[in-house]
Amino acid sequence: MNTHSLKMIVVFLSLAALVSSSQAGDKRYLGGKWPANQQVSMDQVDHTTWNELLQLYVDANGNVNYTAWKANAAHVKALDQYLTGLSQATRSKQSQRASQLAYWINAYNAVTIRGILQVYPTKSIRDHTARLYGYNIWHDLLLVVGDKGVSLDEMEHKILRPLGEPRIHFAIVCASKSCPKLSNEAYLPDTLDKQLNDNAVAFFAEPGNLTYSRGQFQLSSIMKWFAEDFGANSKAQLQYISPYLTNTQARSAAAVGRGGISYLSYDWKLNDQKR
Repeated sequence: MNTHSLKMIVVFLSLAALVSSSQAGDKRYLGGKWPANQQVSMDQVDHTTWNELLQLYVDANGNVNYTAWKANAAHVKALDQYLTGLSQATRSKQSQRASQLAYWINAYNAVTIRGILQVYPTKSIRDHTARLYGYNIWHDLLLVVGDKGVSLDEMEHKILRPLGEPRIHFAIVCASKSCPKLSNEAYLPDTLDKQLNDNAVAFFAEPGNLTYSRGQFQLSSIMKWFAEDFGANSKAQLQYISPYLTNTQARSAAAVGRGGISYLSYDWKLNDQKR
């Protein structure tokens, strides 16, 4: 191999390493590491602070007063302290399924809010989800849980979805207008089932998430992206959502899995009270 060829290989490998690094983005960590002897089960996590912050900054429509929240250093610090409290939990200690669901839904929403506060003012989370180069909030913003950083993408696809609860899709919120409404109360194990039911009813009551006319359903794109979570085929998917539909005609058709399905466009504008 001649010197020129060797130099070309070195340059190629250097560029490949640079591209790989850029694709990964800069990792940003939330929370903190706890000694193993201080780590706790998810049954023991306290969500009180998160509940209080949601009631202060999230309205009945699920929109967030990011301006006021970012301006209040004490409440930004309170969110950071809550995230540090979440870090104390470990998946290695046994916990109830309801506690796991509540924990990860709250964690997903809290990490998303913190990520938006880091870059606010902004118009959309999609401005911070680089596909090839640079920072992607879904992959590069990680919450330390036990001794491992967990991204939003991992929370959704590797932890929450495998728990087999499709109603999570009406609870985890990606800070966008077409997302489910961000609840202004924390999810708790004892009230989780009712909260998820209420979310599903509220979600499908929005015209932006469901319309029905002449045997045709127009559904949120969420139902397209995660179709398999709701059933093996369109009939099963309609039957799954039927109990949550307030439109009586739509509910009757969905109950027997009858109707065509198309999907509504998704509004990625920030769920900001200013917009």
